[in-house]
Amino acid sequence: MNRLRFLALLSASVAVSSSPAFADGLFSGNWYVTLGGAGISAPTFEGSKNRKLFFQPIISVGRGGAPRFSSRNDNPSFAIYNTDVLRAGLVGKFVPSRDAGTDDALRGLSEVKWGGELGGFADVYVTDWMRARAEVRQGIRAHDGLVADVAVDAFTDIAPDLRVSAGPRMTFATSGYTSAYYGVDAAESAASGLGQYNPDGGVTSYGAGGAITWNATDKIAMSAFTEYKRLAGPAADSSLVQERGSKNQLMFGVSASYKFGVSFD
Repeated sequence: MNRLRFLALLSASVAVSSSPAFADGLFSGNWYVTLGGAGISAPTFEGSKNRKLFFQPIISVGRGGAPRFSSRNDNPSFAIYNTDVLRAGLVGKFVPSRDAGTDDALRGLSEVKWGGELGGFADVYVTDWMRARAEVRQGIRAHDGLVADVAVDAFTDIAPDLRVSAGPRMTFATSGYTSAYYGVDAAESAASGLGQYNPDGGVTSYGAGGAITWNATDKIAMSAFTEYKRLAGPAADSSLVQERGSKNQLMFGVSASYKFGVSFD
């Protein structure tokens, strides 16, 4: 699907959901909102060999009901469709700026502006102990590519209030994304000393992640987590990664969140 068609479909869905009849059916009933944050130790940028502490917000909205499994690497999402097997809706991601001030390895490269990514997500609850999630997001301002994340998590409760989860992850991106973050044009090559590189789209990383989550109360949850990814394809072949960075990317951290209900009856 090209970007124009994607944005047209997204605009159409927003227009339909804005109609009074649709909105009455969509927003009626009990909903939940989860808010929180995570402190994370991770590479300063994807592909860096240096590390930094980050803060990441946790935002999720969905229909009320039995608690569903979610992962800390789920981007902020709004569930429009929600059944026992499938949960789907809109998803967004804030993308921070990136320049030489982020990491000295980026000296001589053009700034990547702050922006966002907007698209859709789907959660498939394969069994009562496994969830598969896919997100497809269109870049806005920071880059003009499409990014798709796929993750599968198996989970089990080792105590009534303690859950362990883990599973594989993979990311795909088009050239609009890889060019912004991994490309090195002639001018940047001359300024940075890096080799010229014009990437295509493809699988940019694969890896695995895991977490231990403690439900302190029915509203408060805390977790410790770690994720490893190996850069691949157009990301791994970048002169930025080859000459100044690392293909191996490890992050870990802790999070806390609060869940509360909202009724629109």
